[in-house]
Amino acid sequence: MIDFTKIYEYIPFIIQGVLITIQLALVGAVGGSILGFIFGLTSRKKNIFGYIVRGIIDFFRGTPLVFQLAFFHYGIPQMVKAFLGVSFVPTAMFSASVIFIINSSAYLAEILRAGIESIDKGQIEAAKALGVKSSDYMLHIIIPQAVRNVLPAIVNEFITLTKETSIASIIGVSELMRRATIITGTTFRYFEPLLIVGITYYIMNKILSNVGKAVEKRLKYD
Repeated sequence: MIDFTKIYEYIPFIIQGVLITIQLALVGAVGGSILGFIFGLTSRKKNIFGYIVRGIIDFFRGTPLVFQLAFFHYGIPQMVKAFLGVSFVPTAMFSASVIFIINSSAYLAEILRAGIESIDKGQIEAAKALGVKSSDYMLHIIIPQAVRNVLPAIVNEFITLTKETSIASIIGVSELMRRATIITGTTFRYFEPLLIVGITYYIMNKILSNVGKAVEKRLKYD
């Protein structure tokens, strides 16, 4: 029998999990956007830095997020201890933040690169003919158009990131999904906490989706 009264006392516990989930998603989104922007521009260069960045992007796009979290949180400290003799014990939140930033940046870099390459090359040639510096036409002409073109894909990546924060529970981050598991283990109730968690994820991602649509509409209007 469904009985939500059994989990009323855990509502504050769930809310704390929501705050941690939002914090992790924001860190990943902001950090991933900044690093993704840098990666997106660097990966287009045909030099050593471009090759390194493309290697990083390929690795983080080609391996599961759960592997990346476990490898960084458990594997890297063991390697550091073995080769350097230094005890490196990152917190679960730190490990999750680092991996979500890099993982998100890898996908955003490819999205931005595709957006830049979709711009008519005639605009670049015209800017060069007028004597506009490469940094200026890239910053003021190319990138704004590229971001506008790929905005739906960027918003979709942020929504995916918010949902993927649940994977951080495997290294001990006490986010929303892990707290639901804890409540289940304490009360032996499965349906009620999971339903609340599912609705919470839906609401968060619906808000993010609507914000993205509003921004997209505003950019089209401008």
